[in-house]
Parts: sequence; C-alpha cells; structure tokens
Amino acid sequence: MTNVCTAGLDVGFASLDYLQIFILGVIQGITELLPVSSTAHMRVVPALLGWQDPGSAFSAAMQLAALAAVVSYFWHDVRQVTTGSISAVRRGDYNDRWFKLAVAIVLATIPIGIAGLALSSTLNACNSPLRGLMVVGISCVVMAVLLAVAEVRARHTREVSEMRLRDALIVGIAQIGALIPGVSRSGSTLTAALFLNFKREEAARFSFLLGLPAIALAGLKELWLLHVEMPAHAWSHLLFGLVVASVSAFFAIWGLMKFLERFSTWPFVIYRALLGIFLIVAVSTGLLS
Repeated sequence: MTNVCTAGLDVGFASLDYLQIFILGVIQGITELLPVSSTAHMRVVPALLGWQDPGSAFSAAMQLAALAAVVSYFWHDVRQVTTGSISAVRRGDYNDRWFKLAVAIVLATIPIGIAGLALSSTLNACNSPLRGLMVVGISCVVMAVLLAVAEVRARHTREVSEMRLRDALIVGIAQIGALIPGVSRSGSTLTAALFLNFKREEAARFSFLLGLPAIALAGLKELWLLHVEMPAHAWSHLLFGLVVASVSAFFAIWGLMKFLERFSTWPFVIYRALLGIFLIVAVSTGLLS
C-alpha cells in the first residue's frame, strides 16, 4: 500500500474503488458532525481493512458535504441570520440579535482561518506527521477527558440567543483544535460551549452555526487545490463521495440533535476514550502502523 501524491498533495482516495468510497463517504458524513472525529475514522477504518489512506485532501473536501447538511438542517437559522443581519444594517440597528450572531460567527472564524493557513502545508502533505495514528489516539483520549469534565461542570442553562461575542471568540479558539486529527471540530466546539454552560442541544446548534464559514472555506480551498493538482479520473470518486457523505451527514445531525435533547454526551466520551486507547495500544504493539 503506497501513498498517492500529486505535487505533494495527498490524494490517496484516487486509488480506491466506488464501494470503498461509498463506505468511507458514509463514515465521513456521520463522523464529521458527531463529536467523535471524522479524521480519526478516516485513518482507522482504511488501516484496519488494509485500504489506501484516502488522504487529508479527501477529508477536507468532504467538509462540503457537512456544509450542505448543516445548511439544510438549520436552514431557518441560516436564513434568519442572513436576512436579519442585512435588515439590521439597513436600519442601523446594531443591537439586533441576528446581527450580533452574524458578527459572532465571523469573529469565531478568524482564529481557525489564521491557524489553518499557517499549518496548511503540513496538514495536507503526504505522510504528514499530524496524521499519525498515535497522534490521533492521544487526541481522542485528551478530548474524551475534556468533554467529560465539561459534562460534569456545565450547568446546561444557556441558549444561543444569550450568546456574547466573548463566547464566540472562546468557541472559535477551541475550533483551532479541529486541525489536529482526532480532536474533531464538532467535538472541540461542543466541549467549549458546554464549558460556557449552554444546554447540550443549544451547544450543538451553536457549534454547527459557528462552524459554517470554517467548513465552507476549508472545503472550497481544498477543492481549488484539487482542481489544480488532482488527476482527472479522480473527480468522479470525489463527487460520488460528496453525495454519499451529504446524505449521511444530514441524518447524523438529525440524530445528534434528537439525542442531545434527551441524553448527555457520556456515550461520546466513552466511545472516544475507547477508540483512543485502542489506537495507542495498537500502534505501541505493532498491530497498526
């Protein structure tokens, strides 16, 4: 099994068949929006099955599937933020809650935008050290601990309508952690929102809305790089994966929101901890490399 690179960009998915792309697309779509790290699963599943690592470019481009799912599911919120903030600017009402939310979303995107540009060459390079399974395993365990602490400490009383710019900046800084495979964008932002005492379902909603620009920018940037450097035959693989991941991501959001309305995040804590411990043990014993 060899890496497939184009001008230094990891495009391993180009060597996979459509059944493999379908399976990875479903897994990517589900795990991208759950607090369990899609990158971890994109590294673990191919490694266990002996498949080619699809590469960081595949994971990044698949964020457009998550974008489509989030916009579809939260269409009412997206429309309200867009039209409400435009209307507020026209009226000169800068205390309008939709305008404040729009500003907060932009503010929260700045930290990960700067960090993403700074680390881009390392994150998307072939054989990137950040995509090592040991790194993923440690990240999973660390985030499991943080999410557990947040679940214990959080009072679960606040709603998105109570959000302040300070809250957005804190969650935006937490979002930088998503650049490290195994951390998870939804996991890091959900954890930060819980530390800020948001209700579980409101924390998830907050996380998804704040992540829209970051997801869009990362996905479009990756598509542009792939457009310039990717072999022509690989486009059908990528587009097929996007369709599959979009559908599975939508159902993942629906399931997560319904789950958090009634239950805690402890199942995700346990799952992340077990996944991380498995990876650390598997790499340490040579079961996975």
